[in-house]
Amino acid sequence: MMTLFSRADDPWSHRTRIVLAEKSIHVETIDVQGGNLPEDLLDLNPYHTVPTLVDRDLVLYDSRVIIEYLDERFPHPPLMPVDPVARAQFRLALYRIERDWYSLAQQIDDPSDRKNGLKARKILSDSILASTDVFKAKPYFLSDEFSLVDATIAPILWRLLYWEIDLPAQAQPITKYANLLFSRPAFRHSLSRAEQEMRA
Repeated sequence: MMTLFSRADDPWSHRTRIVLAEKSIHVETIDVQGGNLPEDLLDLNPYHTVPTLVDRDLVLYDSRVIIEYLDERFPHPPLMPVDPVARAQFRLALYRIERDWYSLAQQIDDPSDRKNGLKARKILSDSILASTDVFKAKPYFLSDEFSLVDATIAPILWRLLYWEIDLPAQAQPITKYANLLFSRPAFRHSLSRAEQEMRA
């Protein structure tokens, strides 16, 4: 059985749990809280970060590497397109979401810099709104099927209310897209108790 070291409230761990749930992969999940890291994690991962996935002798500790590995190791259902051009476009989307949205999420969740966190909230809100037309185009992100990109976007959209980010009326296509993601059984299954409480 695989082992996943996961934090209950961070989006990087959450997207990994979404992919595991979408593929119905059974793992032993070890919940890592705060700076209290298990000795196994300290030994396995030189960066002491989560998520960290252990599959027999293989140890992976970057969430994008983990989710792409899971998609290739368990090919059904596929969460990336087969066409090389489309795959490259999806990988670029993953890169941009991580660079633009996940970096802001890290600033928002940093309790030591409230001023910077407030600024990051505004930038994130504006960036999401700027993508409204993209969310209109297809049921899922640039696709008719759920993909790794959707698994990456979902944790950010789920946390918006928790971060006190209210999208305006013109963001209705984004709200519709978010509700489609949140209604998926795998998404519901992926939620930790802490994540459930974010929207209680």
